[in-house]
Amino acid sequence: MHLIVGLGNPGSQYELTCHNIGFIVVDAICKYWSFQPFSKKADYLVSSGTINDDKVILLKPYSFMNNSGIPVAKVRNFYKILLDNIIVIHDDADLELGRIKIKKGGSSAGHNGLKSIDSFTNNDYWRLRFGVGRPDDQRSLADYVLSKFSNFDNLIPLVEKIAENIHLILQKNHSTFIKNIQYPFRCMA
Repeated sequence: MHLIVGLGNPGSQYELTCHNIGFIVVDAICKYWSFQPFSKKADYLVSSGTINDDKVILLKPYSFMNNSGIPVAKVRNFYKILLDNIIVIHDDADLELGRIKIKKGGSSAGHNGLKSIDSFTNNDYWRLRFGVGRPDDQRSLADYVLSKFSNFDNLIPLVEKIAENIHLILQKNHSTFIKNIQYPFRCMA
């Protein structure tokens, strides 16, 4: 069994913000692979389905970014999911907008959602890092990642490509995944 976690914050004021790109991608996976509708638990939304032959749980922690580790640990422990079968999708300000990287383990690089997950589960899980870039104005990084994408429509093809090709990450075929989702033009969101 696999667990795909999309990081974000609950509430309409956070929709389409850089920090919620994990929620956005998990929603696209749910739709593309015809998963069950998300159901609300105490501090998370959860859905289940299959991707090819793999049983997958989709999780959106609703405990706010800084406490994401609590619901991740609950679901992981309930289903006894191996760390190697966990993929966390999150925003990454150190990557240019629209750039995608996959890595296993390592530092949280200051990302509070990852810090929280690391404190509850260890850090030896897979991360799909979705580049959101840094502010080009005087805004703080915190204000920037909590602001809405200026042109989200430009990111929709990339989000859809990730959803379509997520099975390759489940198969640990990361190089083909990255090759298949290469964004054909510069993001201008």
